[in-house]
Amino acid sequence: MKIGGRGQVTIPKALREKYGLLPNMEVEFLPLEDGIKLRKKTTHLSPVRHVFGILGKGGRTDDYMEEIRGR
Repeated sequence: MKIGGRGQVTIPKALREKYGLLPNMEVEFLPLEDGIKLRKKTTHLSPVRHVFGILGKGGRTDDYMEEIRGR
C-alpha cells in the first residue's frame, strides 16, 4: 500500500468491517515509538463518568451509607 499524493491511504475493506470503521467516521492518529496507531475518535463518556458526582453530597461514603440505612 502506498500513501497517495494528498497523504491519503485506503484502509482495506476487511479491516474496516472488522473494526467497524464507517464512512465519515472520525479517527485519530496516535504517535508511538515505532509507528502510528489509528483509532476511532470517541466522545462518549463512560457510564461512571456520566453520573459521577450527581448527588453533590460530598463527605464520606461510610457516613452516607449509614444515613440512608437509618442508623
